Amino acid sequence: MNVVKFATLESKLINYKNHLVLIDSDIASLYGVDTREINQAVSNNTDKFPDGYIIELTKEEKQEVIKKFDHLSKLKYSPHLPKVFTEKGLYMLATIIKSEVATQTTIEIIETFAKVKELSRNINSIMKTTDEKMQKELAQKSNKILEEIIDIESDILEDDEDGEIIETTTKFEFNLGFAKVSRSIKKVKK
Repeated sequence: MNVVKFATLESKLINYKNHLVLIDSDIASLYGVDTREINQAVSNNTDKFPDGYIIELTKEEKQEVIKKFDHLSKLKYSPHLPKVFTEKGLYMLATIIKSEVATQTTIEIIETFAKVKELSRNINSIMKTTDEKMQKELAQKSNKILEEIIDIESDILEDDEDGEIIETTTKFEFNLGFAKVSRSIKKVKK
């Protein structure tokens, strides 16, 4: 089974009214199902999705996300207004869609949300404190969280091949909704 990597998830996160959310079609893609199946699960279980769990975008919001996120351009031709799932909505969706892929994907999504929140708190704390020792500790914690989120080593080593020595640089850059992070890694292949 393929585990969802942060790089895949990050490109699908949308900052909607200061909340990280995922759009229904992206969840379907991550779960390996049709968007219709996600929406059917919601329709059949409306009592499990109170206000704040799922939000149907307005026509204007739909146009805005299509402009901001290239991978959503296919929504331009859809007559339906997309839904966005908050973290709570994803928890609830996981109780309905029972496939192994959906369950593991939801766990990875929720873990990523938790790490992003912790990273956000650390960054805010760094900016608020003048204690250099505390700033250094928070920066180290933040770096560790980033490494967990990106899962750098496994991403790089997946492509590893034997051959001549080649020096390469891999650059990770992503927008967390509250900060843009860029990290470069050099690797020598043998």
